[in-house]
Formats: sequence, C-alpha cells, structure tokens
Amino acid sequence: MTTGPRNRRSGRQARMALRAAKPIFDPCPPGQTGGSYRPLSDEDLGRIHATALRLLEELGMGEVPPRLRDDLVAAGAVDDGAGRVLIPPALVAQALDRAARSFVLHGRDPERSIEVGGARVYFGTGGAAVQTLDLDSGLYRPSTLADLHDFTRLQDTLANVSWFTRCCVATDVPDTLDLDVNTVYALVRNTSKPVATSFTLARHVAPIVEMLDIVAGGPGAFAQRPFVKAHISPVISPMRYGADAVDVVYECIRHNIPMSCITAAQAGATAPATLAGFLAQSLAETLASLVMVHAIRPGHPMVFSNWPLVVDLRTGAFSGGSGETAVLNAASAQLSNWLGLPSGVACSMTDAKAIDAQHGMEKGITSLAAALAGGNLIYESSGMTASLLGASFEAFVLDDEMHSQTYRALRGIEVSDENLGFEAICSAVLGEGHFLGTQQTFAAMERDYFYPTLADRDAPRTWAEKGAADAWTRAKAQARAILRDHHPAYLTEAQDREIRARFNIL
Repeated sequence: MTTGPRNRRSGRQARMALRAAKPIFDPCPPGQTGGSYRPLSDEDLGRIHATALRLLEELGMGEVPPRLRDDLVAAGAVDDGAGRVLIPPALVAQALDRAARSFVLHGRDPERSIEVGGARVYFGTGGAAVQTLDLDSGLYRPSTLADLHDFTRLQDTLANVSWFTRCCVATDVPDTLDLDVNTVYALVRNTSKPVATSFTLARHVAPIVEMLDIVAGGPGAFAQRPFVKAHISPVISPMRYGADAVDVVYECIRHNIPMSCITAAQAGATAPATLAGFLAQSLAETLASLVMVHAIRPGHPMVFSNWPLVVDLRTGAFSGGSGETAVLNAASAQLSNWLGLPSGVACSMTDAKAIDAQHGMEKGITSLAAALAGGNLIYESSGMTASLLGASFEAFVLDDEMHSQTYRALRGIEVSDENLGFEAICSAVLGEGHFLGTQQTFAAMERDYFYPTLADRDAPRTWAEKGAADAWTRAKAQARAILRDHHPAYLTEAQDREIRARFNIL
C-alpha cells in the first residue's frame, strides 16, 4: 500500500471533512451540569435567606392590586392597614413546598423541548433591544419587525440557543396589540424551539392564545402543551408590585402559560449597593412573585428569575459586563438552586458596542460564572450588546461558539482506567515516542474535544495569507450565509392564511 504524499493529503482531507460534519458524539451539548462555583458559603445562604424572610414579614409588599391583596390574604398574608401586605415565613415555606421544582419548556418540535430544573444549564435569549447592529454599516439603527424575523431565523440554526425570547422590539410597530401579536407570529413562523415573549397588557393574552391554538391544532390545544413562555416583571423594586404586570400574571395562569417572573433590581439605585444587601432584597422580591403565583394557582410553572443588575455608581450607567454582575448572578443561581427552584439569571450582557475584545471578555466571564454556578436558564446570553440596548447578528453566532466552550468546561473530565491510559503511555514511551495516530488519540479526538469554526487557530503566516480576518468579519460572513439560506416554514399555508385572516399581521 502506498504511503506517499498524495495519499497522506487525501487522508488528511478526509479527517478534516469528518471533523467538519456533526460528530456522532457531541462533546459539549446543552444541559450540562453546573453548581461547582459557590460564591456563597452555607452560612451566607442562610443569612441572606433569613433577611429576605424578615423583609417580607416586617416590611412586606406595597402597591398590591386589590385582587392580588385578597388572594394573598386568603393564602395567609396580612394586610397591615397602611397600604402594605406582610408575607409571613410560613406562607413562603408553603409556596416553596408547592412550587414546581422542574418542568418542561415545550418546543413545537418535541425533540427541541428542554427540562428546566436541577443543575442543568441552558443558554438562551432575552432582552428588549431597541437597536440593531446593522450587518452592512456596522452601526446601530432602530430595530424593526424584519429584524425580529431575521434574528428568529438565525438562531433557529444555532444549537446552543436552547430557547428563544424575542431579543429586540419592533420599533416600527407603534400599536401595542399589533406589536405583541406580530412578535409572537415572528417566533412561531421562524422556529420550532421553545419561545418566550412579553405581553404589554393583560387583554392581549387571550387573542394571542387564539392564534397559538391555530398553530397548535385547534381550540384549547395550546394550553395542553404550551410552547410559549411569558416573561413578566410583577415586582417593581424596591418591594412593591406592578398592577399591569400582575394582571398579565393572572391571564397567563388562566391560559396555562408558564412564566418567568423576573426581578431586575439595580444595585445602588433600586436595591442596596452592598452585594449582600442587594441579594437579600432581590431574593425577597422574587419570593414575593412565587408567593403571588402560589396564591393564584399553587404549583403553576414559574422560573425563579432573580436577575441582579449592576450600575456604574460613578455615572448611573448600566454595567452588564462587570465582575460584579458575574458574581451576583452566580450567587443568585446558587440561592435559587439551594431553595430547589428552577433558576433564571441574566449574563453575557456586554456593555461593548462593537464586536471587540471588550465584547468577548465581558461575555465570557459573566456567562461562564453563571453556568459554573448552575443557573438553569441563562438569559440575555446570546446576541445582546450595548448594555442590552442592542442586538447583533454577528454576536449570535459568536456567542453560540462560546457556549460550546462553556459546556465543554462544565462537562469536566471523566476519569476511568481507559482514560488514564497506563498501557497507552507505556506503549508510546517504549515504541514510537508519541501518541499521534494511536487508537486512544483518535477516540479522544472525537469524544473529548470541541473544534470551533469561528475561532482562528492558524499560524500568523497562514492567517495573513487567508486575508487576516478578525472574529467580527468571520461572524458577519456566517450570519449572512445563514440568513441567505435558512428560510424555515414552520407554519402550514392553511395556518398562515387563517392567522392572517384573523389578525393584523404586518
């Protein structure tokens, strides 16, 4: 058998083609286990929790809508007669006991559903960016409905975006009902993953559920297997409820829509600047959301979405890519997991406007910290830029590759007799003197290593010969290719006609 240069080249090309194809064994799939990073000690967890309970019992919640006040009092809360509702520890304990510990976020494609809870980690999206980083100009402009359709199509191809929340607001749709309807339409038309949205007003929920019933197969079908989750912020920091959002909660529960109840306090502004005090208040507020859900329908699926947000105390500017954001969200995930609740945190929210070193550094440290701490759903982790004001097509594809590296880190190292390889070491030392081409190396190559497509590993000379492209350029090319080629048809013609006949689809 010949072993000349031509045969070696063809063998190398075959191996490269094999690596370019999707591996039979994915070395870093979503859903890896987190929890090894513990910024809080057990004593710290207990003290923060105790302070949160004391805040709820002694300070309580203000601006409680009458319907919710009645339901909370019926469940065991106390109206103090001075405009606040006090929530005793026994009621919090009851809500925790009855809470959904894990549940399925359904995709319209069952193969894309994910189970939320435990220590499983999934990256996804969030945000309400009002600007889009334009692929052509490289500058920001107002986000449009067309952008939302394009972002949804783009992420549909990205394996590490496990669910998709609308990442931008269609600023060219001024009517709020049209905005909510067309946002959900863009989601169900362009992806079969689990999706999430927000509702501007409670009265928008029912008509949108009618549209989702068309997609699901008929009246009442959506509620049997809800594939859209609601993002709601029913608590306004510090320590009060928001009437419009509470109304949305009632409507979502009535239609069996799972929810992320999001607390988004800001350190030094709407919550204490001290990190421990911030965590205590934010935990109390998110527990107030859980108690609210418990008072309405015990056990209704709710992601315990305690999102600590940080501001630069020198200027008041939001600081989503800071080390404080990293440690606070990791601590929030740890607290939620300690309570046994499905956790949601927000990380990878770079303050950078360009796809540059700041962008990569801030996204990397914050998202890795949240994943290592075991955040079940890591929101805002894909595509977001400019302190959540912007969304970027290039960032989506770069973040997807970053998430693979994070999942590989979470997977860790499997120690076994085979992997320790005593015999392989002896054979290499006494034989060829290297491990290249051995069966153990070939097996590990596909099983244990992730091979990026955007990160550049060429030698400087080779990189220069290929045009010296930076990460932004490579990501731009990949995003363009996806948007050019990926045009999914997740609605049938009949479904689309019926939706368009009944709703103002723009």
